[in-house]
This record gives sequence, C-alpha cells and structure tokens, in this order.
Amino acid sequence: MRTQYDYLIVGAGLFGATFAFEAAKRGKTCLVIDKRPHIAGNVYTKTLTQEGLEGICQHIYGAHIFHTHDKAIWDYVSQFCEFNNYINSPVAIYHNPETDEDELYNLPFNMNTFYQLFGAKTPAEAKAAIQREIDECGITGEPKNLEEQGMRLSKTVFTKLVKEYTEKQWQRDCKDLPASTIRRLPFRFRFDNNYFNDRYQGIPIGGYTQIVEKMLRHENIDVLLQTEYSDFVKCTDTQFGKTVYTGQVDAFFGYKLGRLDWRTVYFEDEVHDTDSFQGNAVVNYTSHDRPWTRIIEHKFFEIERCADTPRTIISKEYSTEWHEGLDPYYPVNDEKNTALYRQYKALADAQENVIFGGRLGLYQYYDMDDCIMAALDAVKQEFGG
Repeated sequence: MRTQYDYLIVGAGLFGATFAFEAAKRGKTCLVIDKRPHIAGNVYTKTLTQEGLEGICQHIYGAHIFHTHDKAIWDYVSQFCEFNNYINSPVAIYHNPETDEDELYNLPFNMNTFYQLFGAKTPAEAKAAIQREIDECGITGEPKNLEEQGMRLSKTVFTKLVKEYTEKQWQRDCKDLPASTIRRLPFRFRFDNNYFNDRYQGIPIGGYTQIVEKMLRHENIDVLLQTEYSDFVKCTDTQFGKTVYTGQVDAFFGYKLGRLDWRTVYFEDEVHDTDSFQGNAVVNYTSHDRPWTRIIEHKFFEIERCADTPRTIISKEYSTEWHEGLDPYYPVNDEKNTALYRQYKALADAQENVIFGGRLGLYQYYDMDDCIMAALDAVKQEFGG
C-alpha cells in the first residue's frame, strides 16, 4: 500500500472497478476495498474443479446475463472478455391445484405461451382470448392493487404466471401490493422466447470475474479484500483525495435518518449425478407449492464448454426481506423509501469529496450495462471528456 492515493474506492463490483480502471488510465492512484473475500461483487463467478463438474462456471450470486442495446457499452465490456451467444429463454412451471400436475410455459409471454395457455395459434386468436378475459373480469376504474391490475390484463396469465411468483418475491399478498409493481405485462404476439429485446446479449466465456480482474490489474490500483469501510477509515493513516462509495448510502451516514428497505435473495446449491437436471439455465416456479422462486442450472450458461460434464450443479433461489448480515439486492422503491432516499441524496450531494455510485449507493436497480454506463458517466463528470 501507498501512504497516499487519489481515490479510495469502496466496493470492487462493476461500478467501482470501472471507475478505478478509468482513473488509473488517467494516471490516478486508487485503493479499492471490499468487505467480501473476493472481487466482482454480485457478478462474481467461480469455475468449478470438483470431479464431474470441471469447467462449469457457477454464478455465485444468481443468474447474470449481460444484455444491452448500446453497442458502445457492448464494445467496452468486450475488451475484457469474449462473449458467447447465450440467449436467455427461461421457462415457467406452474403447479395446477385442480389437476395436481405441473404445467410448463415459455417466457416471456409470447405466442408459444398463449398457445400453451389458450390454444391460440395466431396473434388474432391470442388477442381475442385475452380481450375476453379483460371483458369478463368485472373490474372497472383505476386498479387499486396489483391483483386488480393483473386481472385487468389477463386472468389466466396473471393467475398461473404472475400472482404467486410475485407473492413469493415480495412475501406479501398481491392485494397488498401497489398496482405499479407490474405497470404492464409485456405481451409479445410472435413466437419468440428471447427474454430480452436488447440487440447485444451473452455470457462472458469463463465467467464475469475475469472482467473485474482485468480492470483492476493496473500498477496504479491496489486492492484490499475483507475490509469493511467504516472500520478501515477509523484506523488507517493513509490519505485519500476523494472517495468513490458504492456501499449502502444510509450506512454511509450511520442510518441517521432511518434505514432504507431492501429485498434480498439467498441460494441453496445442489450437485446432481446427472448431466442435465432441468435442461435449461433458468426455470421459474410460479406457484406456492415450491418455496423457491427459480432454479438455476449453471452449466447451461456456457453449454458449449460444459455439455459433457457427467454431473451438474443447480441453485435454488429464495426471496426474503433484507436484514443486517445479509447482502442487499433490490431497493424497495415505494413511496416511503423513495422519500427517505431523497433525504439521503441531499446529504450525499453535500459531500464535496465523495462520489456515490452503484445500486447500493444510488438506491436504484441497475442492470449490468446500466451500472457500467453510470460509472462511465461519473468518470466523465470527474475528469471531463
């Protein structure tokens, strides 16, 4: 470690690493710290070496599929990795209580889904079936909650593919969730299982960790892991010009205005002695009979590298409220938390030598491309050009 750095960067995820990389290129010295024992934040991936699983790249913090409509961002990230041609095409399993059997549907909601639900073979037939349900729902006026919003869009789609899945995600009845939670259901009236509309998408061959490794591999950058920011600043004699903070914004201010709410997820991993557990990278479970929201089978993110492994590893994903000791994932952007964040943002804006960024620092849901774009915007604001 040096005795002085231009920047202390708190968090070795995509925002912090991108800022450090760009600052180092401009001759600035950076110390990057992270409380976890590894870099790359929630995009951290690990290549497995266990017998029968060799070469499978496990997404430790859940499925991450890079997608963007912005060619400049795609090209920027491509300097650190080579992408495969993965297309995200999840499926959903709904347990029908009337038949006591599982039903399987394609996602996103497209003509394959509407054929499975309604027997519709053309867009006109699908639209007619959906319109009949809208006419029959009997709900008039502005929807009062998520349940009414969903029923107004399609009772069958909502009941089988949205309602219980959303309740598992939020651990609340849909009648107690605002209609804005699903402002609209994106119906796609063509046979197209590609989940994203973005022009560019894929998985880095060999995983995401390499991207951050290459960003931080610079003579002007030092890295300290397993280092908590609040503890570090109390005991260090090192001098810093500015701080780039990507931790929880309310924690930075000692929760002086109260705590922001977050949702989080956790995972249960299982190894199976079969070459394929579910035949797809992501399968959503949309009914309450299973407590998990989805199952990820990691080998299918890079099946061209892992097709021949005799074993497979899956991760069952569960949603829960965040509390101290868990990793926060998703901001709860309801009226109460939005108002509280505005107060914290006012405090943050008044910090002359602190740049707040990332999902936690800005209390905003970011896809990976959004996060990198936000970091590059912060670099422009800091250095110009």
